[in-house]
Amino acid sequence: MVAPNALSGHAALRPGSCKFRHVVRTSSPPSKRVREPLHRATVAAGFVTGLLSGLRGRRADVAALLAAAGLPREILSDSGVRAPIAAYAALYNAVVARLGDEAFGLFPHRLPPGTFEFLCRGTLGARDLATALDRATRFLALVLPELAVTVEREGNHARIRIAEARGVFRSRDDPRRVFAHEWLLRLLHGLACWLVARPLPLESVRFPYRKPRHAADYALIYAPAATFGGEGLEAVFDAGLLDLPVSRSEADLEQFLVGAPGKISMLYRRDREAARAVRDYLARTLPESGSLEDAARSLRLAPRTLHRRLRAEGTSFRAVKDALRRELALAWLARGDRSVARVAADLGYSEPSAFFRAFQSWTGQAPSAYLRGQTPKVFGAAPRQ
Repeated sequence: MVAPNALSGHAALRPGSCKFRHVVRTSSPPSKRVREPLHRATVAAGFVTGLLSGLRGRRADVAALLAAAGLPREILSDSGVRAPIAAYAALYNAVVARLGDEAFGLFPHRLPPGTFEFLCRGTLGARDLATALDRATRFLALVLPELAVTVEREGNHARIRIAEARGVFRSRDDPRRVFAHEWLLRLLHGLACWLVARPLPLESVRFPYRKPRHAADYALIYAPAATFGGEGLEAVFDAGLLDLPVSRSEADLEQFLVGAPGKISMLYRRDREAARAVRDYLARTLPESGSLEDAARSLRLAPRTLHRRLRAEGTSFRAVKDALRRELALAWLARGDRSVARVAADLGYSEPSAFFRAFQSWTGQAPSAYLRGQTPKVFGAAPRQ
């Protein structure tokens, strides 16, 4: 279901809560848009181009769709541009409304608006998450035969598997194929988290294509341990989570559907809640190389409590710190007013060589080579330290 005000603004949902707060008003003129700081939740350009990949060859004004969501057209050609997550959710709903297809034109047939609503309704009343996911997979088998979804319990682990029918996409790394798997796993995982009102950490995910340029964001959206090149998609999680009771009601669902289905892209990301609080703390204290203990003290938590909460969100203090440093490094280097040595120091690296090694692990290149190949930007003002 696409809410009537799907393009006028979106709200972020806190895990386990139905209280909303307005974060971005995407219908405002660009000069008046509220822009989230860099260390807030943003989406890599690869997810935007993937979302739009099904429009190729269709009569759709892509520039108008981007503008309605408050996004610059350059995001299609510059992989360094990042979009606020609320703007991405607005674009998600705009594409669904334009095509009348909740699968964005990725498949030979449409998923009519309302498909996501009925997927949700079919899972309500289930005894536990295992039963809800069984209902979801049977529903998807009827409406989306191109991608077969199964959920299996194997000892202490459970696995979500997505296998595709032959001949659906032109190549293994077709952008439509990449986004189809990204989208469907995000949809199922986000719905599962919502049904039990808590984050459900994925231990690992293997994707059936080569590592995409925006793969660094997978740690925020799926799991820190993401790998590529599998025969099909396989997401592994603790089998005990399947026994969690479904706690949502019809009243919860009615509120959840406001802003859906685009809202699903905003839920239960690893840069929210405890992880986001740590990112905010680290962004405030750079270039000091803060520790978990320092962050816990600032947040008035015991270090073990903070560690446990981060783990429940599928991340760690080091992963949050690395993600923040990566985003700031790309933004500051793109701005061009700091040397590589200055960026390394401002990020809290004791030696430039340590920053060089980290940067190469993020991008596969040294900072100088990376900058020769592209000019990364961030949509929104980069925080000045």
